[in-house]
Amino acid sequence: MSEALLQVDRLVQHFQISRSFTVKAVNGVSFSIYPGETYGLVGESGSGKTTIGRSVIRLYEPTSGSILFNGREISGRMDKETRNMLREDMQMIFQDPMSSLNPRKKVGDIIGEGLDIHHRYKSRGERNDAVHELLKKVGLSPAHAERYPHQFSGGQRQRVGIARALIMNPKLIIADECISALDVSIQAQVVNLMKDIQEETACAYLFIAHDLSMVKYISDRIGVLHLGYMVETGTTEEIFSHPVHPYTKSLLSAVPNPNPEVEKRRHSIPYDYASSGIDYALGTEHLVAGTHTVLATDKEFAAWCS
Repeated sequence: MSEALLQVDRLVQHFQISRSFTVKAVNGVSFSIYPGETYGLVGESGSGKTTIGRSVIRLYEPTSGSILFNGREISGRMDKETRNMLREDMQMIFQDPMSSLNPRKKVGDIIGEGLDIHHRYKSRGERNDAVHELLKKVGLSPAHAERYPHQFSGGQRQRVGIARALIMNPKLIIADECISALDVSIQAQVVNLMKDIQEETACAYLFIAHDLSMVKYISDRIGVLHLGYMVETGTTEEIFSHPVHPYTKSLLSAVPNPNPEVEKRRHSIPYDYASSGIDYALGTEHLVAGTHTVLATDKEFAAWCS
C-alpha cells in the first residue's frame, strides 16, 4: 500500500460557546486516505462529519490532534509554502451550491478564481480555455461561463461547484453532503461524474453523506461517526457485510430495501447511547480482521471476539 495522502490522528474539535459551555463536536478521530481512493464518512446529523471536513481543510482551527497532508503537518501554524500547497492540492465541494457560489460573479470567474489567485496561466486565453474545458468535463456548455449562479438549476450549480474544485487539479477533494440537496436522478449523475473524474485524474475523495446506498456505491473504505467519535471503520464490504458496533448495525438496519418482499421482513435495530451502557470516552481502538477497526471497551472487545 502506498503512503497515505491524508493522515488524521486523534483530531479534536471543540467550540467554546461561553465560559461554562463547550460543544465537543469531534473527539479523538483518526483515519487515513490513500491516493486515488474514496473514504466515506457516515453518521447521523450532528455526529461531526462536516466539522471534520472543515477542520481538515483548515476552515476551522483544530483544538488538538495531528493532520498530515502530502507528508506535511497542517494542523498547527503553517508557513507560506505549506499554506499554498494546502490551498492548491486540497479543495472542497460544499453542501449547498447556491450559498457557496458568489451570486455577483459569473460562473467563468467563479471557476477560474483559483487560477487567478495562484497565477496558473500565462494569458487570458489560456485561462478561458481551461475554464471552458472544465465546464464541458462536468456536463455544462462553455457558453454557461457568462451566466450567474441563479440562472442554473440545483444540479447544474453543484456541477459548477465540482468544476471550481477541479480547476486546481487537487490531490484530495472533500465532498461535504454534495448530493443531499439534489433529486435522486441528479444525485446519480453527479456521483457518476465524480467517479469518472477520479478515474481520469486519480484524485482522492473524502465523501461525507447521509445516503448509505450512495456511500456504498462510491466508497472504498468507510468510517462510521457517532457523537463525535469514530466508532467503526473498514472497507465497504466489511462495514456492510459484517458490522460489529451496535450503532453501525442500527444505522444499516434503517436503510429501506427496494424489494417489497424483503422490505416486509426488514426490522430496524434500535440503539440508544444513553441506555446502552457504552462510554465512548473510555473506549480504545482495537484491530479486528485486518483493516476493520472498532471503538470498544476491553470488555466489549473480549465479548465480540469470543
